[in-house]
Amino acid sequence: MTDKKSLSTFQWTRTRTLVLSAVCLAVGLVGGRYIRGLQGQTEASAAPVTNVSASGGTAASPASLTPDPAQLKAMADAQAAPQLEKLKSDPANPEMLISVGNVYYDAQQYAVAIDFYARALKARPSDAAVRTDMATAYWYTGNADAAIAEFNKALSYEPNNPNTLFNLGLVKWKGKSDSAGAIADWEKLLAANPNYAGKANVQQMMAEARKNDAVKP
Repeated sequence: MTDKKSLSTFQWTRTRTLVLSAVCLAVGLVGGRYIRGLQGQTEASAAPVTNVSASGGTAASPASLTPDPAQLKAMADAQAAPQLEKLKSDPANPEMLISVGNVYYDAQQYAVAIDFYARALKARPSDAAVRTDMATAYWYTGNADAAIAEFNKALSYEPNNPNTLFNLGLVKWKGKSDSAGAIADWEKLLAANPNYAGKANVQQMMAEARKNDAVKP
């Protein structure tokens, strides 16, 4: 199962404010799916990072290491090639489909990732983690309605899934200006998951959503 992407607060983010994964890809795609989603980005961006090379000098900044979209796509194609070859003989293998989807997600090729996740979900429709990833990818393509629909479908299988509730609330808030709906999702998240690692972050967003809602004309 993939249990990763949370959207994060919009500065914007994760997913990566939109490009933390690009640095990983630039150095050989060795980091896997690192900080998927908005929440991970918020935490990752909390403190600035100084890049120091092995020789003691200052390394190139993340911005200078970030490949352009065509490079990201080419890198993802290269990484996914062995699994894509295996899929020719086993095209409905959900694990391989999810793995390929993750590669393209991390390369910000969200439409491609959605296609592979959807194929995997035909075999495993109740996989809430994968469905949440697909919903998050929809959000990054600008389709808030499709994202919300998939988050809700994921919750039909796992009603208290913390990543799903976090992301659903975020899309409602930032994508649909639905502060009340977002707060309700986050309240459910914290009630069902009292030890949630991002509790303070969620509480801060709830306070901000209430404040913004209060000043609406």
